Amino acid sequence: MKFEAPIAVKEIATLIGAELVGDDTLMATGINEIHKVETGDISFVDFEKYYNACLTSPATIIIINKKVDVPAGKALLVTADPFSAYVSLVKKYRPFVPVTSPISDTAVVGEGTVVSPGVVIGHHVTIGKNCIIHPNVTIYDHTTIGDNVIIHAGTVIGADAFYFKRRADRAVMYDKLLSCGRVIIEHDVEIGASCTIDKGVSGDTIIGAGTKFDNMVHIGHGAVIGKNCLFAAQVGVGGKAIIEDNVILWGQVGVNKDLTIGKGAVVLGQSGIGKSIEGGKTYFGSPVEDAREKKKELAWIKRIPEIWSKLNS
Repeated sequence: MKFEAPIAVKEIATLIGAELVGDDTLMATGINEIHKVETGDISFVDFEKYYNACLTSPATIIIINKKVDVPAGKALLVTADPFSAYVSLVKKYRPFVPVTSPISDTAVVGEGTVVSPGVVIGHHVTIGKNCIIHPNVTIYDHTTIGDNVIIHAGTVIGADAFYFKRRADRAVMYDKLLSCGRVIIEHDVEIGASCTIDKGVSGDTIIGAGTKFDNMVHIGHGAVIGKNCLFAAQVGVGGKAIIEDNVILWGQVGVNKDLTIGKGAVVLGQSGIGKSIEGGKTYFGSPVEDAREKKKELAWIKRIPEIWSKLNS
């Protein structure tokens, strides 16, 4: 998320009640997650094993729960609970604003685009030319949609990220990290019925040009889907996964978070992808393996009773 105008680090420190360490002249230009952070952004870290990754990232201002050496050109905002501090910034600079009409006055809909009955289009949404938005689609705030996009009935674009912090000392144990990111859908994408595409926590969830989704596909927060991909029904993609161009995922494939699927990979139905896989190959199974090798393995497994019987005869 980018701020409408840069904000002084001193103002941020006062707002969240943090101790300012380092360069107190800096200006914050936005909020972002560590894997997408840019110069000028604020990020946060509350686990020591992630300190180095955050401190050496492009982030200019870091909310942290311990005093450490400050890298040159950065500022630390030291507070006991960086998670809650981060949430307070989202509430301040991207507050929830209810939609009071089917199409927000701040939305922009391109020439030739058809918006069907029951569609809700949130604040600051941009939709390109010659799109078809079928009935009962919901498009949350700040979503950007390109030209010639088709979105089928009942799909939800831009719901909150599924991101919670577990607090074992509380009656309500899961503390919600508020989302302030966006969904970006590029040109010539088709999205089936009853799909769900979550916005990024603070960055963008991106669906590349020419990609096609069947019905009931779910895309998690901050995932980046390449161009000309094809996803069959009930595919689920975890948050922050990167799926490169021309990937095919057949029905009910599950993709774990934080991994990469290489360009041109094909994954057969009901497979589970738990770690990054190379492009240009066909995969099957859970966890996935090269499809030919996995099918040979399954053939041998089917022969186990026969082999066991011969060994004991």
